[in-house]
Amino acid sequence: MRYIISEYAHDAPPLLRDFLVYMTTIRGKSPKTAFEYFLDLRLFLRFIKINRGLADRNIPIDEIPIADVDATLLATIHLSDIYDFLTYIGEQRPTQANSPSTEYGLSAVSRARKVSSLRSFFRYLTDKVHVLEHNPAGGLEVPSKPRNLPRYLTADDSMHLLDSIEGKYADRDYCILTLFLNCGLRVSELVGLNLTDVREDTLRVRGKGNKERMLYLNEACMDAIEQYLPERVPPHEADRNALFTSRNRNRISTQTVKWLVKKYITAAGLDPTKYSAHKLRHTAATLMYQNGVDIRTLQTVLGHSQVDTTMIYTHIADQNVRDAAELSPLAHKTRKKHTPTK
Repeated sequence: MRYIISEYAHDAPPLLRDFLVYMTTIRGKSPKTAFEYFLDLRLFLRFIKINRGLADRNIPIDEIPIADVDATLLATIHLSDIYDFLTYIGEQRPTQANSPSTEYGLSAVSRARKVSSLRSFFRYLTDKVHVLEHNPAGGLEVPSKPRNLPRYLTADDSMHLLDSIEGKYADRDYCILTLFLNCGLRVSELVGLNLTDVREDTLRVRGKGNKERMLYLNEACMDAIEQYLPERVPPHEADRNALFTSRNRNRISTQTVKWLVKKYITAAGLDPTKYSAHKLRHTAATLMYQNGVDIRTLQTVLGHSQVDTTMIYTHIADQNVRDAAELSPLAHKTRKKHTPTK
């Protein structure tokens, strides 16, 4: 999908369009992120129009136009309106709009993303373009999100996964999985790699917000790249610099990468419902931490803006220590109470 503002926000009011342009050009957010902001804010503005009696209640909320929303309406929004919106998405919003068996109430993660979108939008309107005097989202807190320990492969599982790769594009696929498992890349980062990003033993990676970081390639990565490049499918002119290409001579897509990872997960006898391309990033991070990489270095490798995000891997190590204690053959040996004889 191409995320071009003029295509997906044609019915957005000018203030929202300007905000999306600001987020991509000034704040450096990716077009995909801007698209998510648009979806979140469009739903919120539709909800506001219903609450204000400005929309036909016979029209489904997802069909309400918002092109007429202006600064006058936005100035009437208060924190209580945002709370009402969060109540709606937390209790009444269907998780799958077109499914007859859908559940209702979005997850804490989805609600947190929408809160982030609202805070950014109203901060822009008050602090940047001064359209509003008061920021209704100024005191808005982000819903707490459950911090589940990420799943990851063991070192033996990872070796077995790499050994399962075969077929016409085995050199390419082996290189892709090797970079995932050794560098902890996001799928979008791997897909965006160019030939010019590989320089001897370093790899330039463009992460979230177009932030660049430099990673060092170990022997396994350099060997995998060296074996892949002679077999690389020559791309079309538009994608001539793409590191990984498809059989159609295009830059390899996110969907293709996710699919091929699932294929090899299955071939390795692992559960494809539990493991994915993103789980390989978790695997790389966990194995690094377990083998002595400090948390600050790991933060740099993974491209996390906040060390708190990286700290999840310390909890994994703590869980491993707990599991080790439980696996002792004497873990459940208890002393029988001695009854003294009279």
